[in-house]
Amino acid sequence: MEHQQVQTDAGPPPLTPIGACELPTPWATFMLHGFVDEASGKEHLALTLGTIDDGAPVLGRVHSECLTGDALFSQRCDCGAQLEEALRRIAREGRGVLLYLRQEGRGIGLANKIRAYRLQDGGADTVEANNLLGFPADLRRYEICKPILASLGITHLKLMTNNPRKVDALTQIGIEVSERVGLQVGRNPANHHYLATKRKKLGHLFSG
Repeated sequence: MEHQQVQTDAGPPPLTPIGACELPTPWATFMLHGFVDEASGKEHLALTLGTIDDGAPVLGRVHSECLTGDALFSQRCDCGAQLEEALRRIAREGRGVLLYLRQEGRGIGLANKIRAYRLQDGGADTVEANNLLGFPADLRRYEICKPILASLGITHLKLMTNNPRKVDALTQIGIEVSERVGLQVGRNPANHHYLATKRKKLGHLFSG
C-alpha cells in the first residue's frame, strides 16, 4: 500500500510516513512502517500482518514504549510480556496491527522514569512516584493513532488491552473499538505491587 501524508482533525502539522520494510520476528514476518509526528519530531512505528484494509475489525494493540521492559527484560512491569504476547496473537490470527508509540514511562520520559523507579525502591507505588515528581499518573496521548491507522486503511480495532481508559481515549478521537481483548501476561513476584496499583488506582481490568 502506498502511504499518503495524513493530517489529524486538528490540522497541521501532519504525520509523515517514512516507508515500510519486512521485519522477521520469532512469530511472523511483519511489515514495519515508520511515521514522524511533525509536531513533536517523534518517530512512531506500526507492525502489520496480513490484509488489514478490508474494513473488517483488526486485532491490534497500541503499545507505548517501555525501554526497560521491552528491551532490557525488566520484571518491574508487564510491558515486555504484553508486547511479545500481542505479536504472538497477531501472528496466530494471521492478521493484525501493533502501534509502537514513543511515549516512555507513561509519557514522562526515560530520565524521569528512572527517578520514579528510585522512588518506588523507597516504597512509593507507580502513581505516587509520578506525583512526587510533579506529574499526573498518566501523560500518554493517543491522537497520533488516528492518522496512523487511517494511513494503513484500518477502520475498526479489536484492541488488546487491560486498560478501559485506553479504549475510551481511542473512542473519543474517533477510532472504533469493536472489542476489548484482555492481555494478562507477565505477572511475577517483582511486579505484583505494580499490577495491584494499576488495578486499584488506574482502573486496569485483571481477573484472578
